Amino acid sequence: MRRLVVSAACAVLLIAGTGTAAAETDPRQAALDSAVRAGNVGMIAIAADPAGRWRGRAGAGDVVTGAKPDIAGRFRVGSVSKTFTATLVLKLAAKGRLALDDPISKYLPGLLPYPEPITVRQLLQHTSGLPRDLAPEYTWMTLPEVDTERFVHFGEVEAIHDSTVQPLLFPPGTSWSYSNTGYNVLALLVEKLTGRRFEQVLADWITGPLHLTDTFLPRDFPFVPDPAVRGYEQLYPAPHGLTDVTAYNLSRYIGAGNIISSATDLNRFFHALLGGELLPAGLLAQMKTTVPWPGTNGRLGYGLGLMRLSLAGICGPGAPDVWGHGGDVPGYNTWSMSDETGARRITVASSPDLTASPEAASGRVLVMVTEFCTPDVPGAQANAARLQAAVQPAQGPRGW
Repeated sequence: MRRLVVSAACAVLLIAGTGTAAAETDPRQAALDSAVRAGNVGMIAIAADPAGRWRGRAGAGDVVTGAKPDIAGRFRVGSVSKTFTATLVLKLAAKGRLALDDPISKYLPGLLPYPEPITVRQLLQHTSGLPRDLAPEYTWMTLPEVDTERFVHFGEVEAIHDSTVQPLLFPPGTSWSYSNTGYNVLALLVEKLTGRRFEQVLADWITGPLHLTDTFLPRDFPFVPDPAVRGYEQLYPAPHGLTDVTAYNLSRYIGAGNIISSATDLNRFFHALLGGELLPAGLLAQMKTTVPWPGTNGRLGYGLGLMRLSLAGICGPGAPDVWGHGGDVPGYNTWSMSDETGARRITVASSPDLTASPEAASGRVLVMVTEFCTPDVPGAQANAARLQAAVQPAQGPRGW
């Protein structure tokens, strides 16, 4: 398959209006409604804190029937999968099965074609220099191909090989660049050291103990089981309507973006992770040790499979840092973020992703931000727009 390069436009956050009607509406619901007016088809959000839980939705869950989105629905979480993968790798470190600063070639000899040593930590933190994704000739080149090539299978090693025909982006450890390929390598590392399939380890070490009944790795299975949040993209020019891309084979992203989950499950996962249920304190501290994400003026950092986002530039001095991950795959955008301990958290899922307008794309960020603070300071829109412009191209397939 081949690739499509779509330039990333700067996004502008939509700020919910004021007035009597807005005052009577939960600010998170107002943000959802505003984001749908900006062009998102359907959205759901679930927030939780020690005082209780809030649930909201807006737009259409099914463009044919007009039914509302199912707040309990499952969806493709995209790169939020990376935090699950990283947690499994760190659990292996806790068990003494690997050292984070060992070269990956110690465990997977011959997998990568580069002579430079690349460590497990560098793969986790995107400082390895590995290419971001598949080489151009193996992935989408036009938007219609996102539709017509949706059931293409990639074997675990094949996806890595079809990426690493490209040279390293930089010598390992000298810079930072987001890499889906690196997380596919980490999935193979989990399989090699456990002797079991990745999805089995995921179930035994995370989803089973936490009772995450909606969360699983489908591998080649192309369907999102009901109840499902449907995913749409505008893959053909008007007057052609939206294309339903809910059914999709995302085996190319085994460790990078192939997990299906729900908002409730993602909130539970980050509550457990940041609350210290899944990792020893020392490894959790390493997971939260971040390096700067380029192009965000220090507002966004990346740890070991974990994002840190400073909201000070959006909500003013004193606004918290939040932790979690975002995700982008055809049809689905996800933000799942928490405070430092996981006590206060929100997951937002929306559609479309690849073909969302700048206003729609940044509007969904507002829903997440509004859980933690009010974006009402000078420069809030511009800073949030820069965040979206930096994150979306890195996470999304081939720069979308």
